Amino acid sequence: MKQEQFKKIIDEQVNRSLDILVVKAKEYATEDRLHNFKVAASVQDITPVQALAGMMCKHTVSVYDMCRGGDYSIGMWNEKITDSINYLLLLRALIEEGKNESCSIDR
Repeated sequence: MKQEQFKKIIDEQVNRSLDILVVKAKEYATEDRLHNFKVAASVQDITPVQALAGMMCKHTVSVYDMCRGGDYSIGMWNEKITDSINYLLLLRALIEEGKNESCSIDR
C-alpha cells in the first residue's frame, strides 16, 4: 500500500473515532466523560479500569471472530475497529485521571 492511501485510511479512521466519541458522549456520559465506567466499577466492586476492560472484552471478541473469517462489510469492520480504538482511548483517559486526581485505578 502506498503512503498516500495509508494516510487517507488513518485520517478517515481518526475522524471516525472522534465523531463516535462525541456522539457517545451525548448518549452515555454526564459532565464526567468517564461516569459510566466509574458507576459500573462501583456496582461490581472493581476499579473503573477493570470495568472498562470487561466492557471492551465483548468488542475484542467480536474483532477476533471477524478476523477468523466471514464476509463482513466495510461498515461492520469500521464499526468494530472504531469501538476498539475508542475503548483504548477511554482507557488512556481513565489511567491519566487516576494518576492526576484522587480517583484511584488500583484496588
